[in-house]
Amino acid sequence: MARDVAALSMAKTDGSPELTSLTNLPFISAFLAFAVAQFLKLFTSWFKEKRWDSTRLIGSGGMPSSHSATVVALATAIGLQEGVDASSFALAAVLASVVMYDASGIRLHAGRQAELLNQILCELPPEHPLSSVRPLRELLGHTPVQVVAGAILGFLVAYLLGNS
Repeated sequence: MARDVAALSMAKTDGSPELTSLTNLPFISAFLAFAVAQFLKLFTSWFKEKRWDSTRLIGSGGMPSSHSATVVALATAIGLQEGVDASSFALAAVLASVVMYDASGIRLHAGRQAELLNQILCELPPEHPLSSVRPLRELLGHTPVQVVAGAILGFLVAYLLGNS
């Protein structure tokens, strides 16, 4: 079975396996959706904070959710390419749901806990052994709006690439 898949993959790209990812709609859609989401974070953070923050290009959290954009683009591209009745689409859709739930649930609450712990650290006297501990990262998860915005972005990227 694996040999058949490898042969089919090489046949599609005239025998050069390096080109497989360049013609792989799900891979390209997921990568492009991630890149666009991360790029958009520059502008959404500027709009919110009125300053440019280049760390948003590689940071997690913020608007839109690059996690959601990536997994929804992947699932959408698989659905467009193989059909929504394919097992691979079901797998991608379920995993996308888990990732989005995690981004807006568990990771969001972990970020809020980090915020509270950092506040406690700030209130410790300077002589306390924990007063010099480096603060925890607070921007870990996403609000539901950020997750939905990322999902819409991911869908649009895959849909536009799949129908071009």
